[in-house]
Amino acid sequence: MPRQVFDYERPDRFVVGTVGAPGERVFYLQAVEGARTTSVIVEKEQTVILAERLDALLIEMARRGVADIPDSYVASDLDLDPLTAPVVDEFRAGTLAIGWNGNSDLVIVEAHAQTDGDEDVPDLNEDSDEGPDVLRVRMTPAAARAFAERARRVASAGRPPCPFCLEPLDPRGHICPRANGYRR
Repeated sequence: MPRQVFDYERPDRFVVGTVGAPGERVFYLQAVEGARTTSVIVEKEQTVILAERLDALLIEMARRGVADIPDSYVASDLDLDPLTAPVVDEFRAGTLAIGWNGNSDLVIVEAHAQTDGDEDVPDLNEDSDEGPDVLRVRMTPAAARAFAERARRVASAGRPPCPFCLEPLDPRGHICPRANGYRR
């Protein structure tokens, strides 16, 4: 079966969001363009790393002077609305990739579906018939800055860490390994 490519060129929205209570949240990347919506499940750690890497890419592009790159996000660009409902996942992301298109001065983000075997992930921005399904989004540097900021905010909005072991606190009780198993 040929792979599906969910391609978005400057979508109306591209955000990280969650569904569920803290400690049980499911993280999603969601792209919206008109009536078309694509949601992909990602891990919390993937969202944190994606935000860090996007910032690093933008810093490097600004250093090279290749485009007009904002130093930080603009508050009016920050999308704080919930995910567009209904949230129906297309796949679970296994590999995330980012890149820079020098012809259009756009940031490219790809989320490739998780695979069971040794299936190769195609090169960035490649539309081969083989490989895992992919969500591909192209966005401006300003949109990438705002996306990264929201990703950081969503990831940090979970359960607070235990002050002793730094593991997330569970509202039903926390058995801290640094307290020899006693509940705090």
